Amino acid sequence: MANSALALHGIDAFYGDSEVLQGVSFSLGEGRLLGLPGRNGAGKSTCMNVTVGLLPAREGEVEIFGETVTRLAPEQIAARGVALVPQGRRVFKSLTVRENLAVAARKPRGTSCAWNVDTVLASFPRLGERRSHLAAHLSGGEQQMLAIGRALMNNPRVLLMDEPSEGLAPQIVADVMATIRRLKEAGLSIVLVEQNPKLVFDIADDIVVLNSGRVAMADTADRLRNADLRQHLGVF
Repeated sequence: MANSALALHGIDAFYGDSEVLQGVSFSLGEGRLLGLPGRNGAGKSTCMNVTVGLLPAREGEVEIFGETVTRLAPEQIAARGVALVPQGRRVFKSLTVRENLAVAARKPRGTSCAWNVDTVLASFPRLGERRSHLAAHLSGGEQQMLAIGRALMNNPRVLLMDEPSEGLAPQIVADVMATIRRLKEAGLSIVLVEQNPKLVFDIADDIVVLNSGRVAMADTADRLRNADLRQHLGVF
């Protein structure tokens, strides 16, 4: 894909002796949203961990805007404009909302500094209201918004989101997805890992379906929307 923000080429990855990814290749176009739907154990989160350097690839290469980052440390990859909203949120519960944001502030090279504490709080009014509250005292939805805001403090060029709707009430899920849509419309390149296929197809430009650590299908969301994906995703 031309003008790729992120590209994985032939990635093999292991947890111990267990091979989790087998020859996975896909590309995220600049300014597009790539959906990674799939069942538990398909390899979606592992792709995210390999991309940000938390899990080394046994084989293959990861590129960010054409630069190979496969062997770099996580902080070096972050400095190139990659941010992860991890599964389970993982906010710093002993810090306030403002402190959670401030500790993550970074201006990666070649990136304008559009996001700071004030702009994040303005974009998430509920967080602005609770800026002095400890993260431990936030609701699940508020913690998810904080996790997204904390990732934005990296001023990323590529944003990876791992199961952002997990464990949230339907109205909160709608709010989170509306936030993701706004970020997409602002031109951010996004990978969205999500078990709920409907959420993915409602927002994604492109879809990569993983099954048992391999790419089972890859195409635009429009072309795959009417495909029979039940064998890979389950009934939806």
